[in-house]
Amino acid sequence: MHLARRSQKGPPERVARKGRAGSGSRRRGVPLLGAVDSCPHACLIVGLGNPGRNYSGTRHNSGRQAADRVLDMAEVLARGKWPNGRITLAASSGSRFLVLVPETFMNLSGRAVAPVLERYGLDPEQMVVLHDDIDLPLGEVRTKQGGGTGGHRGLNSLADTLGDKGFWRVRIGVGRPPAGIDPADYVLDRFEAAEKETAESAIEQAAQKALAAITGTDDGA
Repeated sequence: MHLARRSQKGPPERVARKGRAGSGSRRRGVPLLGAVDSCPHACLIVGLGNPGRNYSGTRHNSGRQAADRVLDMAEVLARGKWPNGRITLAASSGSRFLVLVPETFMNLSGRAVAPVLERYGLDPEQMVVLHDDIDLPLGEVRTKQGGGTGGHRGLNSLADTLGDKGFWRVRIGVGRPPAGIDPADYVLDRFEAAEKETAESAIEQAAQKALAAITGTDDGA
């Protein structure tokens, strides 16, 4: 997967494009952990999900789990948090990057992401979003840039808040709900015992793809 920066810019009042990360200051509650400008491609990984013990391990939290898995694979340099999220500065293969796990609910994800992009002077195109996808079979993982949101509430929130759909996505297939089951209820439920091994493998693969996007080592889709 090649991550080329695009020239299109979103609304300046929502995401500032200039400014570099330094050390020892905060703005709008977002911790400033250090510079990320050594990354050749994407600079920010976002794992979508819902906070709290009640949602841990649910299908809708697959992106959140994958982001945590990225941190297991990388070198953690610094950690910080504020009411809308927890953020980590990490490094892998010579690239310094950020991993954000929003502490907002899924449909308010944009509230956590937009201030981070602004604080670190990043474009939406420099962001890789990890998320669950009911339109993919369980265990399938795909990457794409831009396009529609498929009704995913987290992606809708990002697109609406940023005014830009050009961010990268790593889609983690959780499968369609059985007949008669509401999709909203389905994604907020946990994986069945028979699904867990396949789901965990997909989350691992998604984390690897996100990390490869940061380091520029993935040429696949």
